[in-house]
Amino acid sequence: MRRPAHVPASLHAVTAPATPPAGAIVYRGGRAVYLNITNRCSCACEFCLREWTDGVYGENLVLDREPELDELTQAIELEFLDGPADEVVFCGFGEPTMRLDLVLAVTEWLQLRRIRSRLDTNGHGALLNPGVDVPAALAAVGLDAVTVSLNAADPESYDLICRPTFAKSYRAVLQFAEQCLRQDIETTLTAVDFPGADLEGCAAIAGAMGAGFRARGLASPRGRDHAEKGEAR
Repeated sequence: MRRPAHVPASLHAVTAPATPPAGAIVYRGGRAVYLNITNRCSCACEFCLREWTDGVYGENLVLDREPELDELTQAIELEFLDGPADEVVFCGFGEPTMRLDLVLAVTEWLQLRRIRSRLDTNGHGALLNPGVDVPAALAAVGLDAVTVSLNAADPESYDLICRPTFAKSYRAVLQFAEQCLRQDIETTLTAVDFPGADLEGCAAIAGAMGAGFRARGLASPRGRDHAEKGEAR
């Protein structure tokens, strides 16, 4: 059984600000509860929902500041008062591993309450947190699953489609997924089904490493209040 990692005391000591952030930090979609912890991202994917909408499921995900640990866990508790959920997913309008300490602290909090957790990520965790074995840290606090946005079957296509901040990030994405698998984290690669997408190539890469694969639908602009999670991010 995985042992929870130590959570920095500074996170436990945080008190929630009096004024909650503008924009939803917790929202519900289908059978999952989603956490929107940052709007920062190390990619600028050409199909990203942020290009044409302010949110999903009728929730505004544009934050005026990032939530702290206490207010995030309080918001999760309030959301569960409305009913159960199959899992809690780190997935909003940014890359969650930009705030790795918060991801680890909340994941441990969920694990102690026997709530399934999943990280939806672009796979840049190691690039964003140099010197940290991110998959091992995630496994130590009990993360159940990770969904890694691959979106391309080769580095050149990846750079054109995802427009990453880091050079040579495609290999880092693959390495992140491989390391998650070695940590026994349930791992799925995804790709958006946009015109010209090599879904078969992405599926083959996932199969070769032993990961799952899922194609995501391409969302098209149709008003700023009607996007649904799972189409494209």
